[in-house]
Amino acid sequence: MTTPSPMAEIWRGALLKSLHHGHAVICDDTGEIVECWGDPLALIYPRSSCKMVQALPLLSSGAADKYGLTPEQLALACASHNGAAIHVDRVRAWLDQLGLADADFRCGPQEPADRPERDRLIRAHEAPCQWHNNCSGKHAGFLTLAQHMCAGPDYVAMDHPVQQAALAAFEEVTGRESPGFGIDGCSAPNFQTTLLGLARAMAWFASAAARSDRQSAAAVALTQAMIAHPELVAGEGRACTELMRAMEGRATIKTGAEGVFVAILPEKRMGIALKIADGATRASECAISALLVRLGVLDPDHPAARKHLNPPILNRRDLVTGEIRPVAGLL
Repeated sequence: MTTPSPMAEIWRGALLKSLHHGHAVICDDTGEIVECWGDPLALIYPRSSCKMVQALPLLSSGAADKYGLTPEQLALACASHNGAAIHVDRVRAWLDQLGLADADFRCGPQEPADRPERDRLIRAHEAPCQWHNNCSGKHAGFLTLAQHMCAGPDYVAMDHPVQQAALAAFEEVTGRESPGFGIDGCSAPNFQTTLLGLARAMAWFASAAARSDRQSAAAVALTQAMIAHPELVAGEGRACTELMRAMEGRATIKTGAEGVFVAILPEKRMGIALKIADGATRASECAISALLVRLGVLDPDHPAARKHLNPPILNRRDLVTGEIRPVAGLL
């Protein structure tokens, strides 16, 4: 097994004080490795970076057409959102459309990351609900598919038809059988794969417009929805939203917990998957920004690129005390 490669540096003055290692793979539409760092066969949980894969059966089954789902709803199905009003209001409306309520979710309540919504709850003496959960859009998609299948309410169980459909889609696009699963933060199964498998899945999404099967058409619709609605995929101030806006349709990106990031590059028919070994988000955002610059889809001088590629480290007086940098070989 290849050891992780250096990916992001933390500098204070002239001293390199910390170094984040990880693995990264860039694949083309044939599934071949274009470039890689670390171990392409490192086994990981993709966490929320694979939500677009989990959403494939929602479309390929015919459920999205049956319920008339909009691109906004498709973007939410792929989202790890902030729980802002623009997210929560749409998820609640989606549940109303299904004739369901917050209690039908299986993701659990979560305090919203969005400060205005969090403050509104405090002022109103209200507790966060499950629709505030950053994964509530994905779970609304699961509930839609469950209704379409006339399946039972425990849609996060591994033997439930919804999760069996998600596993089948996951193994199809990664090109390998998943060796196991863990339970994600939102209680749904999360399937293991290698960095290479995840990068192949993203390249499969990137080249989907060249194919005519239902699964590929679903991939195109999900990718286009994320590009059209980056504010729903994450939220204001978040790397996914800001970098997708900066790239103006040239790439779709998605973060996952514990330092995972993926990118879909339709114009280049390439996919990227990376994992920071210590799980640091600051390093995964820096590394994915560097790889997007490397492939020519992100302008390094764009303010969003500078913010996530070389973010300054500030002290409590807002004095710059250091910075985060991608290692030289990544750019």
